[in-house]
Amino acid sequence: MPTDLTIRTYDSPPHLGRHQVLDPRSLAYRRPYDGQPLRATNWEPRIPVLNQQQLVAQGIYTSRDYGLDEDVDALSSCTGNAGTALLSILLSKERAAAAGLNTDDAAAAEHFAIGLYADATSRDEWSDATWPTQDVGSSGLGITKVLRDRGLVDQYGHATSAEELCALLQTGPVLMGAPWYAAFSSPGVAGFIDADADWAESPLEGGHEVCVTALEDVAMVDGVLDPTRTVLRIRNSWGSSWGDHGDGRLYLSTYLALREQIDIVQPRRDGDTP
Repeated sequence: MPTDLTIRTYDSPPHLGRHQVLDPRSLAYRRPYDGQPLRATNWEPRIPVLNQQQLVAQGIYTSRDYGLDEDVDALSSCTGNAGTALLSILLSKERAAAAGLNTDDAAAAEHFAIGLYADATSRDEWSDATWPTQDVGSSGLGITKVLRDRGLVDQYGHATSAEELCALLQTGPVLMGAPWYAAFSSPGVAGFIDADADWAESPLEGGHEVCVTALEDVAMVDGVLDPTRTVLRIRNSWGSSWGDHGDGRLYLSTYLALREQIDIVQPRRDGDTP
């Protein structure tokens, strides 16, 4: 295992499963903010809302399909689900189908996400545990490497500041891995996961990966980004009954409060616009 990685692991209950892994070789390709205008953007996934839980109800039998001794009803596969949502934005329907992603069928897309997750656990250099033997979660960096290994993306870059995150969202969706507090699991009005002002006092449930699909509101004060009024929208993987029809929202100030434990990576197709 490389010795220069920054690794923060979490317990991995089945509805979560992300660990923070930062590689200085990869972070060297972050895209610094150059002062460009920041505007509201919207990148809509071309697949139904996925659900890494209630697998059996979706017709996904892990004993039959993946060789497990018994069926499990949820997996720690949020990284694979977030990567699948992002990929559905980057790829046309035809390219997605050629890659094995059926954009019309939620269960088929969930199978694709599980496959990404399995590959990522093998690609993660920091862990010897792999799925389906062990369901321990993965990392956003691992998923991104799998997408590149499969030839589905050409490059990827990181963001380490609020401005860099907003700048990446000008060109496409991003993957966000974050610590997940209990308050986030019960979003407020319009799906705001940080609606409870005391969210940081709720128990830390683990780490979670989501796809950031929109910079919905951009607030500036005297030419400076105002994080307390700038809004991100995320696509979760807990079914359409969660949040706002499967989506959540958070203020950029929440990202800043958790920035040291968050990783942002944007897989991209060179020359392609979603």
